[in-house]
Amino acid sequence: MSSGGNGQTFPKMNSTLKESLLDRMRNTHQSSERNRMARSERELPPAPRRQQARFEDLPEYKQVLTQKIASEQLGIDNPFYRPHQTAAGATTMIDGRKLINFASYDYLGLNRHAHVLERARETIAGFGISASASRLVAGERPQHVELEEKIAQFYGVDAAVSFVSGYLTNVAAISCLMGPKDLVIHDEFIHNSALAGIKLSGATRRFFKHNDTADLEHVLRTVAGDYRRILVIVEGIYSMDGDVANLPALLKLRAEYGFWLMVDEAHSLGVLGRHGRGLAEHFGADPHEVDIWMGTLSKTTSSCGGYIAGSAALAAVLKASAGGFVYSVGLAPVLAASAVASLDILASEPERTAALRRNGSLFLKLAKEAGLDTGLSGGFSVVPVIVGDSLRAVQLSNDLLAAGVNVLPIIHPAVPEGQARLRFFITCDHTEEQIRRTVTLTAERLKDLTDRNFGLGGVDIEKMLSALSAR
Repeated sequence: MSSGGNGQTFPKMNSTLKESLLDRMRNTHQSSERNRMARSERELPPAPRRQQARFEDLPEYKQVLTQKIASEQLGIDNPFYRPHQTAAGATTMIDGRKLINFASYDYLGLNRHAHVLERARETIAGFGISASASRLVAGERPQHVELEEKIAQFYGVDAAVSFVSGYLTNVAAISCLMGPKDLVIHDEFIHNSALAGIKLSGATRRFFKHNDTADLEHVLRTVAGDYRRILVIVEGIYSMDGDVANLPALLKLRAEYGFWLMVDEAHSLGVLGRHGRGLAEHFGADPHEVDIWMGTLSKTTSSCGGYIAGSAALAAVLKASAGGFVYSVGLAPVLAASAVASLDILASEPERTAALRRNGSLFLKLAKEAGLDTGLSGGFSVVPVIVGDSLRAVQLSNDLLAAGVNVLPIIHPAVPEGQARLRFFITCDHTEEQIRRTVTLTAERLKDLTDRNFGLGGVDIEKMLSALSAR
């Protein structure tokens, strides 16, 4: 017998009876719980059936169709995604035709240079194609270290970090260094990759008028809020307009307001400065005064990927914390080696940069003399010819292709409507005859389109939209 808390006695249960009672208690509880849940579900209103979204209904897709309909109405061929049948440089091959080419980044003509190709072959033989892992775990290769040391040496700074993509470089670096308590101020024409990095960081974003340091100072003076860090982002040579950032004025503001300065050198490495060392050499500035040098490996260095250069501490932070580095496969060894080879040539053959500068200056001079609108271009690696109307820009590109010149249009939304253009990438390998012929053809074909009022002015937009909605 056992005693209860009130002094009563109860018969002692054997183990079989005890387990039987426990099972009955469990079953009763489970049955009660199932009944409770069933009653609760009966009391809830039925969940509304959600209509699955279709990609065909997205406004972005309808915008694509609108452009397609406009092109069909005017009989305009799509100038994009045309496959090249050879390595593109000052010339290229499309549909079996050899064309003068102004649509490729190969500013110093290194894409087919014997030293670059030999270095690539040697690396493939020893290391294959891929790094096969994140560098943090098993993807580190000697070519990565060599490239980063070469970039740091070239800039005259302490260290560098390489990434698998130029776009990813901006996204990863900005989102790693900045956060919701920070402020990023950028040129209004900054590259989309920087905007993506700012958005991912959660930082407050402000912009200043293009290449206008007075407006930047105005923004800095009116900044309200206690921000942990402030970053200002500019481009060395602006990819759409071809003008150069005013580094001396930026450094003066940096000294006064204490922000980090980031310079995107995608289109200025190998282009600016006597030895192609970029914006700092161009202005005779100390490269250590710029906190973050960013660039791509796909232009001057004829490879693929991107880099950040600066202090050893900056490099250490990015290698430890930047998602686009830590969680991404390492840069392909062959691409790293090819970029190293290109930097070797850049250092040993400064005459390539000099030839590029002569060609850019000649193109700009002839274009202005022909009455073409070259906007803000300084005549370095990028010279736009501003057309205004997107459809007119597309047709001008097609007309030039038919005449033997390959150059691509930049249209809305990449630039505001009314600012559509052809963007000419100049290389050191273009000949004077190619440049003169191209400028002459561009002026003639554009005049013809303008005289015919070809473009959106001659298209019934409402008709296009009605046709789209009927599909």
